[in-house]
Amino acid sequence: MRAAANGAGEDYVERARQLAPQIEAAAERAERARELAPEVLDALHEAGLFRLLLPRRFAGAELDPASYWRVLEAAAACDGSVAWCLGQGNGCATAAAYLDSAVADEIWGRDARAVLAWGPGKGEARIDGGGYRVSGHWSFASGGRHATWLGGYAAVIGTDGTPQRLTDGSPDVRVMLFPAAQATMTDVWDVIGLRATGSDDFAVSDIFVAADHAFTRDHAGDRRIAAPLYRFTSTALYAIAFSAVALGLARPMLESFKALAADKTPRLARQRLADSAVVQSEVAQAEARLGAARAYLLSEIEGIWAAVVATGTVTVDQRMRIRLATTFGIHEAKRAADAAYELAGATAIFASRPFERRFRDLHTVTQQMQGRRAHFETVGAFLLGQPPDLSVI
Repeated sequence: MRAAANGAGEDYVERARQLAPQIEAAAERAERARELAPEVLDALHEAGLFRLLLPRRFAGAELDPASYWRVLEAAAACDGSVAWCLGQGNGCATAAAYLDSAVADEIWGRDARAVLAWGPGKGEARIDGGGYRVSGHWSFASGGRHATWLGGYAAVIGTDGTPQRLTDGSPDVRVMLFPAAQATMTDVWDVIGLRATGSDDFAVSDIFVAADHAFTRDHAGDRRIAAPLYRFTSTALYAIAFSAVALGLARPMLESFKALAADKTPRLARQRLADSAVVQSEVAQAEARLGAARAYLLSEIEGIWAAVVATGTVTVDQRMRIRLATTFGIHEAKRAADAAYELAGATAIFASRPFERRFRDLHTVTQQMQGRRAHFETVGAFLLGQPPDLSVI
């Protein structure tokens, strides 16, 4: 694994761009296998791209969020599944900031190819001596097929069978971390897009998880590393990542259409696509959508980062701004990509052309939790003075 040079953000963006030919060459094969190609996985590890948000003390890059966004945008321009797996793996890697250093070193410090994956679901962790007996079933484990460790949310149950609660009265639900080999994976990932993420289900039954391998996500009391990056909620970091995936997918679709429009005269038409006033207007609007959404996103992320570095705190208002900018970016990317796909006509439906897979991947991004249009309602309600819904920011 290569160490980062000075100007780490730009260095990692360049690393992602240098991998473009290798990633693109393997994309179709990865889709068929529904997991990243082995040589691509090797290259991603060698470039350190699964360690972008990992604390420096465990050989991570600990990038600022805007630099991280740019790296994933560059990866998504090559392949949405690669970028999505990087977003998932790096988001999970922030768990290292909440673990005892010996545990984080066990997972990441001693293994240059360490990847943690997890997903939503239900589990039960019964207190047992110095840890828990854990059973549960979880889903959407993006990158789970190449993960070395898995994590599952589990409600903590006392020795008397009583569900445990935190001091504020809420249920005590923790992330339980365990080697991936202890889980049973179920192949369920038969989907239209992001196929190479291999986002399968996984389950465990009555395995032992030591107490120091469990933590409460985003809970200040569990945070061991106080660097500004780890003041952001994991939800916010996932939103940042997956907005980069969306915009990274949309840009090459629009550029590919521009190239196509210069040469293609549709059947029974009298002029090239590039000479059509309708096409010209649509392309201009798509360009504005991508440019505006990208500029808005990066402006918000960079401004919030500067404030967090100065204050050591991420406010509810800042979390809402991240939610708004990322959701807006995802949906503007979809609108621009849809325009490029529709204008390309029948050319766009062929797997050999640069539209079809990206179109499917982007529409899969918008179907995920980070792409819900309901987030606009959440932010709008907050802007109009209603109590914030903290569960989605």
